[in-house]
Amino acid sequence: MNRFRLDDFPLLETAPTSAASLRAKLGEMLISSTSARVRIESVNPQTGEYRVVLQGTIDTEKTPFEKT
Repeated sequence: MNRFRLDDFPLLETAPTSAASLRAKLGEMLISSTSARVRIESVNPQTGEYRVVLQGTIDTEKTPFEKT
């Protein structure tokens, strides 16, 4: 899996995107985080619409395998 970088954040809001693509990018972000938590802001049972907030800290330390 690719490492998520700070420069990747704008890609999360690029529209349109598939659920699979968004899932992959969010997975990269979570795996690349030193801490993460989620807050469910709202769920509408009638429409299925939801609002979720992710909060965390991206590990910005370089690894020996990363290009500089």
